[in-house]
Amino acid sequence: MKKIGISIVAIMLFISVCNSTSGQNKDMSNPFFNEYKTPFQVPPFNEIKLEHFLPAIEAGISEQQTEIKSITDNKEEPTFENTILAFDQSGELLNKASIFSNLNSANTNDQMQALAREITPKMSAHRDNINLNKELFKRVKTVYDKRNNLNLNHEQLRAVEKYYQDFERNGANLPDEKQAELRKLNEELSMLSLKFGENILAETNKTFRLVIDQKADLKGLPEDVITAAADQAKKDKMEGKWVFTLQKPSMIPFLQYAENRSLREKIYRGYISRGNNNNTNDNKEIIAKMVTLRDQRAKLLGFANHAAYTVDINMAKTPENIDNFLMKLWNPAIERAKKERDDMQALINAEGGKFKLEMWDWWFYAEKVRKAKYDLDEAQLKPYFKLDNVVDGMIYVANKLYGIKFIRRTDLPVYNEEVRTYEVQEADGRHIGVFYMDFHPRSGKNAGAWCNSFRTQAYKDGKKITPVVSIVCNFTRPSGGAPALLSFDEVKTLFHESGHAFHSLFTDGPYRRTSRSVPRDFVELPSQIMENWASEPEVLRVYAKHYQTGKVIPDALIAKLEKSAQFNQGFETVEYLAASFLDMDWHSKTFDGNVEAFEKTSMDKIGLINEIEPRYRSSYFSHIFSGGYSAGYYVYIWAAVLDADAFDAFKQSGNIFNPELAARFRTLLAKSGSDEGMVVYKNFRGQEPSIEPLLRRRGLK
Repeated sequence: MKKIGISIVAIMLFISVCNSTSGQNKDMSNPFFNEYKTPFQVPPFNEIKLEHFLPAIEAGISEQQTEIKSITDNKEEPTFENTILAFDQSGELLNKASIFSNLNSANTNDQMQALAREITPKMSAHRDNINLNKELFKRVKTVYDKRNNLNLNHEQLRAVEKYYQDFERNGANLPDEKQAELRKLNEELSMLSLKFGENILAETNKTFRLVIDQKADLKGLPEDVITAAADQAKKDKMEGKWVFTLQKPSMIPFLQYAENRSLREKIYRGYISRGNNNNTNDNKEIIAKMVTLRDQRAKLLGFANHAAYTVDINMAKTPENIDNFLMKLWNPAIERAKKERDDMQALINAEGGKFKLEMWDWWFYAEKVRKAKYDLDEAQLKPYFKLDNVVDGMIYVANKLYGIKFIRRTDLPVYNEEVRTYEVQEADGRHIGVFYMDFHPRSGKNAGAWCNSFRTQAYKDGKKITPVVSIVCNFTRPSGGAPALLSFDEVKTLFHESGHAFHSLFTDGPYRRTSRSVPRDFVELPSQIMENWASEPEVLRVYAKHYQTGKVIPDALIAKLEKSAQFNQGFETVEYLAASFLDMDWHSKTFDGNVEAFEKTSMDKIGLINEIEPRYRSSYFSHIFSGGYSAGYYVYIWAAVLDADAFDAFKQSGNIFNPELAARFRTLLAKSGSDEGMVVYKNFRGQEPSIEPLLRRRGLK
């Protein structure tokens, strides 16, 4: 289950009007004001400067204002073409300039963050100016009311209905005084969300360092982890020492292998305390404000709470359905986690340890149990997971499933020198899109992994506009002369985010509003299903090759990996579900004003054991407070039911690359926005999904 995040791939919809410059007298040296001359018209990152963004955004707002006005001033009877289609195709310049938000997540600095604080309220205001435009809504409503008599095709009808639903959900039917209140709520929430993310970036990448100057404190750590820590120390101007950070490629191996228990506790507490240190980056007050304002907004819009508002357009439909679904998984998962805890405590006792297992011990003793039960540890696997080879493995799967080709490009501008670029083609050489890959941590990059778009698929004047997509990760860096060697979790993350990218690359819809527009609890299906192929023996033998000898991973090691597939699944499922329950509570329960007390009550209610923390504590829960997943973190496990059921179809067919199923799944990706999520899924599968494959996969049945 990978964040983000995300990640996050989102189409910027409802870009609106605000008081800004007229857009006249444009500085034509600004790349956004010209047609890109780059291959495939990708953004010319080498030419775009920080000072180009604000003028382009303001001019884009002004241009869309004119476009909207031409719709509302039209004296002709509202039709699909002169209202819905015209609106759908508006805002082209602003869409170009919206790459700013992607860069602010992946490659930011102090100046860019300051600019984000200036841009964010403008964007909030212009979204509201469109959503609350009475004349525009009147025309949309006219088309909506007579939609069944206009001889619209299915795609047109869906676009009409979705736009009307958007206006309703964003307050178009509210009286003037309530709309004014809504505007204030939206602006304040947008700024709070931005600040939350800035605080976590600082807390993760700048505030904490575990500095070790005694070699004895490194006992138990693999050599590649020690070398990476020495490299980090050099970077931090502490040569001769070893530095560990809160980035997962640094922190997780320390928790897995470091024998110094007090230092494990120190780095773990540093991680779970992010945003809760009563300093300038503290997020507790932001959380309190956000959940209060979200609740107010939901009630203003006619919903019982923010969770009810959010889930209303998802596959789950109601918070009650989500709670019931999560609890079906919680009961077997918590029992499994308790058994895992007891196994580790028994190991501690057998070794003569005079202490009770604590949360910072879990990774260390879980690794010992895995070694004892399966004769397997991460250090055995990593030499076979060279980053370049894993990328080749992902490409191999994509080619076998869909026949597509990846052509490495070195002539495309990038926003950071570490970014790789590929052209993606059909088997016959037809261009599909461009794929950027950004793999390693740096100080200006948010934690986690996500996928986004620099250009989304669209049609203009009958011609298809091809997508430009990007995956952003935080994988282990090369160190000590060795290439980047990934953990198996990182391997699955690469396949996961690439699945999001394929969704965007294959999307083929006629309208921006419905192209790739799927419910939040559907969006992780295309990503999570890709993880299944990463661990298939047939695929492992293609990409898992020792970085020094080139030898293919031995069958014996594959067998160990398969046997250990359900290892620690109680822990992994429980920590995830705990965060999902916490998210739903934040957005459906009454908040008493104390963030830490609220969180404790939420976790006590479900019976979370002391040895496990929720995957995200509230103060650094970026998914829900700065990442667009509020009342939606549950979607990963909801989509896991879909992906396990979908992959089960491949397995049951006897061919994990079954061409008929692959073609149907590609159609699902291409046409995912053309209907409701369950309809689209059933078109692929022929039936509703079963939860049984997921329970089997996790060993919960």
